[in-house]
Amino acid sequence: KTVKTPIVYEDEYVLVAVKPAGISCEADAKGGRTLPQLLHAQMQKKNPEAQEPLLCHRLDNPTEGLIVLAKTVDAQQALQDGFRQRLIHKEYTCVVQGTPKPEHRVLSDYLLKDAKRGEVRIVPEERPGAKPVITEYTVLEGGECARLRIRLHTGRTHQIRAHMAYIGHPLLGDDQYGDRAFNKLKKARRLML
Repeated sequence: KTVKTPIVYEDEYVLVAVKPAGISCEADAKGGRTLPQLLHAQMQKKNPEAQEPLLCHRLDNPTEGLIVLAKTVDAQQALQDGFRQRLIHKEYTCVVQGTPKPEHRVLSDYLLKDAKRGEVRIVPEERPGAKPVITEYTVLEGGECARLRIRLHTGRTHQIRAHMAYIGHPLLGDDQYGDRAFNKLKKARRLML
């Protein structure tokens, strides 16, 4: 089955595409073709000389959303610098279990990564190996399942998923950090991010 990855913007330096859920940005244990490989194949249909686009940031495998890739090493460096210096802002929309209070908040904690298990854990205080994480949320629509806008002030592995679960509002469809029984009840078959 061919996975279609719609390109929503393209110029001589940059490519913005929709990353489907279930596609990895980089080669991993899940196998399969990566997002840059899939986009490269699409680009070669129009231009056989097209080079594989370069990642400038990542989205988790189960996350669907817009991703920016570069067509040149210089463009990649400029975009990565923009992300690192927080000149480019990442915003996400997600659905969580319950409605967080207050309706707008900036969460500031620490994240510990367990690379062997492929998981992270949020802790309230600094400790060896923990990195600061800052996640801002705004409730867009409340209820049993609320829709939020998330703005990342740091960009760590599984940050949104782990941080929202830590405050008691896991993402709908997240069996790793969330509530498997609630996800099943709501028929959430994929991560709502």
